[in-house]
Amino acid sequence: MNIIKKIASAGLVALAITASGCSTMQDVVKVKQSGAEGTTQNYAVTEAQAWEIAKTVFRWEGADAIEEHRDQHYMLTSSGVNLVSWGAVMGAWVEPVKDDDTKVTVVTKRRVTVNVATTLTETTFHKRFAQAVSIIKQGKPLPAEAP
Repeated sequence: MNIIKKIASAGLVALAITASGCSTMQDVVKVKQSGAEGTTQNYAVTEAQAWEIAKTVFRWEGADAIEEHRDQHYMLTSSGVNLVSWGAVMGAWVEPVKDDDTKVTVVTKRRVTVNVATTLTETTFHKRFAQAVSIIKQGKPLPAEAP
């Protein structure tokens, strides 16, 4: 009987540690506002094009519903649990620099901070974003599925 109590206690401790290390979409906003996290690139597209590209990239990468705050130049989304990850919370900021120059900042955070893998990294977001810019520059529409 003592072994069962030890196993149950260990399980509760593990659950408490996991729950205390969860990231939320609000955490994404906070770290971006503080400048502590995020990866920024400038792209030779209009703000409207960059906005649509960012939404498309999130969809390509399996994001859930996208919460748009267009008047504040950002969007938030998340991804769910899969075989290698507990999911992620993500945000993209789309800010005009000039007519055809837009600054795009992305922040991705693992839902569970001790999780080794994540569903989307900031590097992958920008790689996909650049790929989408290339598609648009060729005069083609963005595909629903990732190329």
